[in-house]
Amino acid sequence: MTDAFDLNLRHLRLLVAIEESGSVSAVARAASISQPALTQALGGLERAFGATLFHRSAAGVVATTDGQRIILRVRRALNHLARACRNLGRVPTGVPLESYLTMAHVRGLTALAESGGFTRAAEAVGISPPSLHRAVRDIERVAGASLVERKGRGVELTRSGERLARRFLIALTELAAAMEEARHVGGRLAIGAMALSRSLLLPATLANLLESTPDVEVDVIEGSYLELVELLRSGRIDLLIGALRDRPAADLLQERLFDDNLTIIGRAEHPLAGTVAGFEQLAAYPWIVSRRASSLLDRWQKMFDRSGKARPKAPIQCGSVALIRGVLARSDFLTLLSTAQVSAEIDAGTLVRIESEVPDTPRTIGVISRRDWFPTKLQSEFVACLRQTALRQVA
Repeated sequence: MTDAFDLNLRHLRLLVAIEESGSVSAVARAASISQPALTQALGGLERAFGATLFHRSAAGVVATTDGQRIILRVRRALNHLARACRNLGRVPTGVPLESYLTMAHVRGLTALAESGGFTRAAEAVGISPPSLHRAVRDIERVAGASLVERKGRGVELTRSGERLARRFLIALTELAAAMEEARHVGGRLAIGAMALSRSLLLPATLANLLESTPDVEVDVIEGSYLELVELLRSGRIDLLIGALRDRPAADLLQERLFDDNLTIIGRAEHPLAGTVAGFEQLAAYPWIVSRRASSLLDRWQKMFDRSGKARPKAPIQCGSVALIRGVLARSDFLTLLSTAQVSAEIDAGTLVRIESEVPDTPRTIGVISRRDWFPTKLQSEFVACLRQTALRQVA
């Protein structure tokens, strides 16, 4: 099956030019290529996308409905490449760097970004290490910027290399979306799932979506906000679901789905169960808390800091709700969680809400996307299903 790496960037630029001018012959003259060669390139793109891109007549060419949708995606991909290259440099002739780029350059740098070494990157994309090395060094030479630096026995991308690779990845995501939408069936979703979304919201949403759209392929990546947000920014996941940030970054867009309360949870036989515990009593027991630099850990810390009380010992830091549930059920540990995350255990009577003088901590659950994200039809259907599921959960 054709994928985005099989596309020719020069042909894609010509495709956009044809749509803008409405004339194959005019674009052929401007690009200094023969009209038959351009027609052949256009035919190759139609085969790659599996769609007719233009209606042809004596008056010129007009994009088909499929063509309009595909060209919109292609234009967005090319814009991402242009933004990636804008601050890196120009070739000696003054031609913008993005016009010099080939898919080999894009493939080489993105593979290196994801694999962290020339040999591993070459194996991942099925080319020789010298070819990949040559592609990356070629961009550096033309741009006059260092993209890769030695770190011990391996290599890492420089800050310029990371920014360039991120935009390359988003451009590839747009091209993959164009190819997906041209097929009109099925599709793929990549969802980043933070802790709360994994227990009820996301499973119910996916069950509802797959009932009506069975051909969908879904990749769910679990992790903390810090682990997932960079995957979101690079286009490797479409959406991030979980607790929203109080001060989101300017490049991200947040949508509230519902409000949730964090409360203190312990086992049913815990010494504090059935009492109204004070800060001193809560601090007398060990806690299992979220990992460092997480929103949940920050809220737990502030719960005690605002009271002027010393924080309790928290010998276990963990992001796995399954592990947290297991520790709570077998010990006198306490934790701060949403009751929705342990609803089955509460219903079964193994875990309980520990009443205390500490007020529940509110937080907002929602969906996070890139501000410049342009969803596919399938992605829009998923978001609509997510909203409906959230409404039913809080009803």
